[in-house]
Amino acid sequence: MPGLGNRYLSVSTAELCCLRRHHLNSQLQMTMAACFKGSLQLPCNHLHRQPPPPPPPIFTVRCALSKQAHRFLTSLSNTAAADDPSVSSRLIRKFVQSSSKSISLNALSHLLSPNTSHPHLSSLAFPLYLKISEATWFSWNPKLVADLIALLDKRGQTDQAQILISDAVSQLVLKERELVLFYCNLIDSHSKHRSKPGLFDSYTRLKLLVSNSSSVYVKRRAFESMVSGLCGMDLPLEAEKLMGEMRDLALKPSVFEFRCVIYAYGRLGLLNDMKRCLNLMEGEGFGLDTVCSNMILTSFGAHGELSEMVLWLQRIRNSGVGLSIRTYNSALKSCPTIMNLLQDPKNVPITIQELMNDLNGDEGLLVQELIGSTVLEDAMVWNSLEGKLDLHGMHLGSAYLIILQWREELRSRFKEGNCIVPAEITVVCGMGKHSAVRGESPMKQLVKQMMIQMKCPMRIDRNNVGCFVAKGRVLKDRLG
Repeated sequence: MPGLGNRYLSVSTAELCCLRRHHLNSQLQMTMAACFKGSLQLPCNHLHRQPPPPPPPIFTVRCALSKQAHRFLTSLSNTAAADDPSVSSRLIRKFVQSSSKSISLNALSHLLSPNTSHPHLSSLAFPLYLKISEATWFSWNPKLVADLIALLDKRGQTDQAQILISDAVSQLVLKERELVLFYCNLIDSHSKHRSKPGLFDSYTRLKLLVSNSSSVYVKRRAFESMVSGLCGMDLPLEAEKLMGEMRDLALKPSVFEFRCVIYAYGRLGLLNDMKRCLNLMEGEGFGLDTVCSNMILTSFGAHGELSEMVLWLQRIRNSGVGLSIRTYNSALKSCPTIMNLLQDPKNVPITIQELMNDLNGDEGLLVQELIGSTVLEDAMVWNSLEGKLDLHGMHLGSAYLIILQWREELRSRFKEGNCIVPAEITVVCGMGKHSAVRGESPMKQLVKQMMIQMKCPMRIDRNNVGCFVAKGRVLKDRLG
């Protein structure tokens, strides 16, 4: 929102004293006062080289927001619109005083997240932290402080960020492992916020600690964080060189470092480098697993390499590596025909055969590879009391294909004479807590429309609106 910036960042003397009691030195008071009055300068995050632009992420992870925190942030948004900072300060104080530890930290974590749905309120994260630090239950948390430092740095409030860093170092200077973990947290937080200056500052400090340490644990943990941070900033070549430094120190890179570099190359569309690093990983004795396989599949899909995706799925199958829900998510989101069909849930094909008739070439082959896996079986519960299909974690394309498979599986089971018929059958689709608009679940709408088209007698559960339910015998009579 226009003008929301600094006028909401005023902090009282009492709050400063409280924060000082929680390990911030007296210098903070002067620096904060000067910083709050000045204008914010966002750091420039230009890359020193220009790789191909990265594709949008396959999915966005957000901090799930509680109802109380959601109401609180909504109130703050309304207050900001009304241009009344004193009311904002009162609302923050009232919220913290009346909320539990988990709810208060939930709201703060949401504001600190780079994917927050309330970016216009990010300037209030620090005042909220100050008020939380006054609570009797508050304890200093290095991960939380690292997230706060990264946000302040991203907003250009570098003086405050440096003071928080100095304070953390003063607390942990005699605790080598804890200090290293703090810098690891900082690198991770800066990477998530895409802040190169902050990341390289923490990188430099951490590398100095490594050079002066004799602890193998410290060195391993530090290199793991530095490689991950560089890859998060789309610098896989630099990360790969850092892995070379690990070898010089007689530290063998782990599968984690290889995964980071492989995925970073793939995300940037440098697919030959991705394959090269995969060969290096396998050459060092690390076999393929589901996580690494999904990263490679996602990379192919993000760059429209459907034929490569089919070949990769076939390789996964032949190697015995299991598929997962994320495999479905990555593969199906890259199928343009399926994504177009889902734009109109009322008219999607309602059998696998109908769907296959709409798919051509590589898309059809890709779907065939998926439906031959055990992912549906893993998502199902089936016994005399309950039959359940859980769609949590699935994207729309995955849920759509899984429901088509599920319908055929039910038909097959019901046709068996000695089949167990559950007392109740449930499809769990969620209530929309994690949707872009809270409470409006695209998944639920898709399932509803599919049930209508399939003339399936399942209805929304009165006790849980995130589920569709039906008696097992009723469903058997309809589908058997």
